[in-house]
Amino acid sequence: MGKLKTFTRRAFLVGSSAIAGGVAFGIYAYQTPGKNPLLADVDNGEAAITPYVKITADGITLITPRTDLGQGAYSVQAALIAEELDVELDQVMVDPGPPSPVYYNTAFSEEGAPFRPTDESFIAEAARTGVDSVIKFLGVQATGVSTTVPDGYEKLRRAGAVARETLKAAASKETDIAVSELKTANGAVIMPDGSKRTYVSLAAIAATFEPVTEVTLRDPTQWRLLGKPMLRHDTIAKSTGTLTYGIDLAFEGMVHATIKTNPRQGGKMKSFNAATAEKMRGVQKIIPVDNGVAVIADNTWRAFKAADAIEFDWESAPYPAEMDEHWNTLENSFNEKQLDARTRDDGDAITALAEGSAINADYRAPYLAHAPLEPISAIVKVTDERVDVWNGTQIPGFAKDAVGKLTGLEPENVHIHVPYVGGSFGHRLENDIIKQATKIAMEMKGTPVKLTYSREEDFVHDFPRQIAMGKARGTIKDGRVETYDLGIAMPSVISSQMGREGISIPGPNPQIMAGAWEQPYAIPNYRVFGYRAPELAPISSWRSVGASSNAFFHESGLDELIHAAGADPMEERIRLMWHESSRKTLEAVAEMSNWGSDLGPNRGRGVAFCMSFGAAVAEVVEVTNTEQGIKIDKVFVAAEVGKIMDPINFENQVMGGVVWGLGHAMNCEITYSDGVAEQSNYHAYEGMRMYQCPIIEVRGLENGTKVRGIGEPPVPPAAPALANAIFAATGKRIRKMPFNKHINFV
Repeated sequence: MGKLKTFTRRAFLVGSSAIAGGVAFGIYAYQTPGKNPLLADVDNGEAAITPYVKITADGITLITPRTDLGQGAYSVQAALIAEELDVELDQVMVDPGPPSPVYYNTAFSEEGAPFRPTDESFIAEAARTGVDSVIKFLGVQATGVSTTVPDGYEKLRRAGAVARETLKAAASKETDIAVSELKTANGAVIMPDGSKRTYVSLAAIAATFEPVTEVTLRDPTQWRLLGKPMLRHDTIAKSTGTLTYGIDLAFEGMVHATIKTNPRQGGKMKSFNAATAEKMRGVQKIIPVDNGVAVIADNTWRAFKAADAIEFDWESAPYPAEMDEHWNTLENSFNEKQLDARTRDDGDAITALAEGSAINADYRAPYLAHAPLEPISAIVKVTDERVDVWNGTQIPGFAKDAVGKLTGLEPENVHIHVPYVGGSFGHRLENDIIKQATKIAMEMKGTPVKLTYSREEDFVHDFPRQIAMGKARGTIKDGRVETYDLGIAMPSVISSQMGREGISIPGPNPQIMAGAWEQPYAIPNYRVFGYRAPELAPISSWRSVGASSNAFFHESGLDELIHAAGADPMEERIRLMWHESSRKTLEAVAEMSNWGSDLGPNRGRGVAFCMSFGAAVAEVVEVTNTEQGIKIDKVFVAAEVGKIMDPINFENQVMGGVVWGLGHAMNCEITYSDGVAEQSNYHAYEGMRMYQCPIIEVRGLENGTKVRGIGEPPVPPAAPALANAIFAATGKRIRKMPFNKHINFV
């Protein structure tokens, strides 16, 4: 059951092309390390041992190229290096480093190859290697799809080990003591007599060595840091309010800008009248930009007020103006012509369904905003010689290329600085504000320009999560699920997102089926088809992307089938689960929640499972049906990630994902009227309130064969587990999000 039973021709071609890609680029070139970008900025007496370890007189700096969006990425990357380098986390500084192809994301290949994560066959692994070779040669440096730990798990530990052994070789040269007699600890090489040579003191000698690349990574039983609770690098600063985010940055002589563009995404501007705004206090300049204008002032608030005073005449939206048209487009997309390549068709669902279906259910998931708490901003300074950008981007390489094209400067003269970020959820995978800020700064050369979006401008110009629709049917036999047929229609997130970077993605879009087609259930007749709807409103990656809506469709439909069969929702899922480590997540969450025990009157439990980004997560939600509405009491989560780097941060990530998933399922949507997003701020987009937050219990499992990320996988099962719990407590099936349109929450 772990192998694909059927191939579509298109999926086979994608896999074959990926494998060929590795050969075409050359095995030697693929295995050759990239150029170390740190060497361009190393003085005498300093060493850049691998692209991840730099030693100067000031100390040891570990390069952590995956952006820290609040998820602890800098800390876990530093810990992976420090584990093998033999330094403590309080002995080092962390820096995201310069954008460079050498920091390409190796873990993207898991999502790019057309194979289920449970398929570890030769052809599947070869295809992943092929995709990885393409990503390497394209130099795709990006943070996303829960890849920070999977990407760095071996790569960063190896970087630490290489640096350690190189420093030992330097100490050996200085002391004439054999390397085999040297040890390391606490940022120093230790001699047989107990004397020490600090890494800093050895930097000058180490800089003359070629890195020692023949290293052996330590067994996890020898770990000092990994697998144990850690104090994150940013904990104290965040707790004391002293951490510097991008929105906090300020430079001498800096001016403040905001922007006002057509609220109908991509629509043009016919004309504007800024006569009143030009006379307002603090306003320095008003300039046209693509589809709107920018206001430059002496502070952000005055720029906001002046922008609000400008009169505009906007063109219509280049997409359907009203929501009914969006939903109708999805409804009409369930046809053979729009079938996407990534499908599943086990057994013979068509024949089984010809005799009738036990359920026939339609599901809907709306557009959703990213709405990170830190306002969207960027600082850009342009001169004739160089350009500097300060922005919490998740795609610094793309940002560097975009700024270089706009300014005409060579890549080595474009400098991207990535500060800590106060939330993203996929928002910072877009470069629109960087491009806008660069264009404004080109009009004010030599002056740092800080461009900040108002919250309202952010909401109407956010590229939201995809809108999606699911259609579920199935049959039952002898009290068991016999057939499950699920169709999913949504526009292509990847095509919309990459199109804004000028990159055409004509092939299949894996996110249309993510969180649905790869579920390891052994249902005799199991058909999951995805349909690529035409582009509607522009969309982007949102925490857990396609799986965020698809798990709701998949697990709600499956729950309805199980109920129709008269089976227990937990027991039937466990029976159907062929994948051992996934089955253990269900067994664990059943034990944690004491599944089957009597909750008492007006209460209910719901369970949902989803494998997304290769991580298996099972969740149980308990609710009470009160006179005022549904109260969410408790959530139990079991998650399989292969290896847990930091149990405290792991637990926090899972809890955050659950709250994110529940809150959006309860209360949130983006709707369009006359082509404009109707929700303009948090008052119309509430999420979950503190008093509504349930008790959340987490159990991390380490039975899997691969290391997986945990930033996104807890999100997909939350909505269906809640919907299934509401059904258990009330008998009411909710098939459309947000749920508050159908039931009250307290």
